[in-house]
Amino acid sequence: MNFRQFAFKNVFRNKRLYAGYFFSCAFSVMIFFVYSMLAFHPELSFQGQGNYGKGAQTGMDVAQYIIYVFTFFFILYSMSVFLKSRKKEFGICIMQGMSDMQLRRLVFLENIIIGLTATVSGIAIGLLLSKGMLMLGSSVLSLEKSLSFYMPVKAIWLSFAAFTLLFLFISLFTATILRSSSLIDLLKGTAKPKPEPKASRVLAILAAVLLIIGYAIAFVVRGVLVLFALLPVAIIVSVGTYFLFTQLSVYIINKLKNKKKLYRSSTNMITLSDLAYRMKDNARMFFLVAIISTVAFTAIGTLVGMKSMFTNMISSSTPPLKYESHADNKQAAEHAALIEQALAKRNISFELLVIKEKNVTDTGTNKDFIFIKASDYNRIMKEDVALGQDEARLFYRKDIDMSYDRGISKGQETSLTLEGGRKLAVTENGEMPAPLLQSVGGSSVAVVSDEVFQELPGSKHDSTMYVYDVGDWQQTLAVSKQLMTELKGNGEHYRFSSRAYELNDINQGFGQILLTGLFIGAVFFVAAGSFLYFRLYADLDNDRIQYRAISKLGLTEGELSKIVSTQIGLLFFVPIIVAVIHGAVALNTLQNTFSTNLVLESSLVLGAFLVIQIIYFVFIRANYVKKLKDVM
Repeated sequence: MNFRQFAFKNVFRNKRLYAGYFFSCAFSVMIFFVYSMLAFHPELSFQGQGNYGKGAQTGMDVAQYIIYVFTFFFILYSMSVFLKSRKKEFGICIMQGMSDMQLRRLVFLENIIIGLTATVSGIAIGLLLSKGMLMLGSSVLSLEKSLSFYMPVKAIWLSFAAFTLLFLFISLFTATILRSSSLIDLLKGTAKPKPEPKASRVLAILAAVLLIIGYAIAFVVRGVLVLFALLPVAIIVSVGTYFLFTQLSVYIINKLKNKKKLYRSSTNMITLSDLAYRMKDNARMFFLVAIISTVAFTAIGTLVGMKSMFTNMISSSTPPLKYESHADNKQAAEHAALIEQALAKRNISFELLVIKEKNVTDTGTNKDFIFIKASDYNRIMKEDVALGQDEARLFYRKDIDMSYDRGISKGQETSLTLEGGRKLAVTENGEMPAPLLQSVGGSSVAVVSDEVFQELPGSKHDSTMYVYDVGDWQQTLAVSKQLMTELKGNGEHYRFSSRAYELNDINQGFGQILLTGLFIGAVFFVAAGSFLYFRLYADLDNDRIQYRAISKLGLTEGELSKIVSTQIGLLFFVPIIVAVIHGAVALNTLQNTFSTNLVLESSLVLGAFLVIQIIYFVFIRANYVKKLKDVM
């Protein structure tokens, strides 16, 4: 057996330890390849895909760089963990006569074998899933035409070259910096006795204080203050999280061990004793997993929440079709006829509402209001409201907070003062209902009787609204695009809007960011899971020895399963639960910033990640317990 064969067999002999690392690398390569395949797709480069084809390509280019840089640091960290876990193996090799140079060469060859295999596997998996990924990309990007399958030769070569260079560099780097410890230290490996984990009470309290302060600031800040608080809160929470794992967790476990009744109950002595060591040993890894997962949760939750917020805003404020004609527009009748003909040609039924608006200033507050007739209001709201000569109803947009120069806030007016000193008593003052919001322009609307409306002076800011109420408004996208072209978009004296058209714009715009965020978040989350996986399996040999010894004292298989489930459960879920809490606080801050309800979107994102982690835990736990039971 030559040296290369020895390195090859070494990789397969350690396949259990390398499995999580290998699949994470292959997954990163696959995601990079998918992005390359989409970015180089010939159908994204022409205008048949709307305004977002080129933008989607740019977004995917950025995503490729992020994934590539993150994968570099992920592999570098993984290598350091693997090298530490193999100290005993290296000691045996040196004892058999292997030189330092040969040891470095061995590590280099093993890294290259794993890297090349992961690269080829990732590209192959990407090719197998390419059709589905193209369909997913088309759907998320809301493209007008689905992307057809093509042979992504350029993407294959780019992915292969990029990751071959990455693995080559890391292999050289790790082989170069590989330090040889003394032979006795290497042979002891990870079996050297460890001092009992201790924690500083001051640092443990500091961890709790920092997290409480960070959360408190995140819950209190509103509006633009969020931007100023973002960096300080991130630093405070990050430091608090680090001390949470390195100090507070160990401090709590030691306190539990001091409770004799609890400590001596059932198998708690074994669980708590070993748990303190595990928390101390894995503290930095827990911190890394928690921060990476928080970034993934927050990024994806923010994107999903923002998209939902803008979608809801457009759905509640934009009618199916609306044509707004200003007072100086001479083509209103012609354009209205054009819209009606286009709808009739496609057999789209509609109800037309024509609403006249006048822009009048309240001289008492110097605030402009859109005035409409009570008869138009009744047609919009399907009500039967009668207003007197000196009465008015006021409505405001919920999402716009306004203050007046004279200190009168939104919703507090008791009267309106018109030119000439005439006063109108305000009989109702509230938020604008959705039908009214969709039908009129402006953020402040006053409803007056038809007689009062006729007496109001006209101005160049007056307008007429042609609102086309279509039941199945989703079918108006094609006709809206046609009308946008025929009306030359929005002219100086008029404006045409469509709910389906604007939602399509939002979906395409956010689709680019969402596609990027989803895949980058997935890479982060898979990497975090891999950290947990190979840290767990790095301790498998020691756990086998430990549980074999304990089993001789009478430990049953059921008790073994309970202990291992508890320890693995904490290993897997403590950092993830911390990340979920961090993410929930961050998403709550986003919700407060935009004064919108994102509970459903946040719950879906965080819940989805939690379910994935539970499935991952069940699979790993069953496999790990089986391997321990094999030696009992």
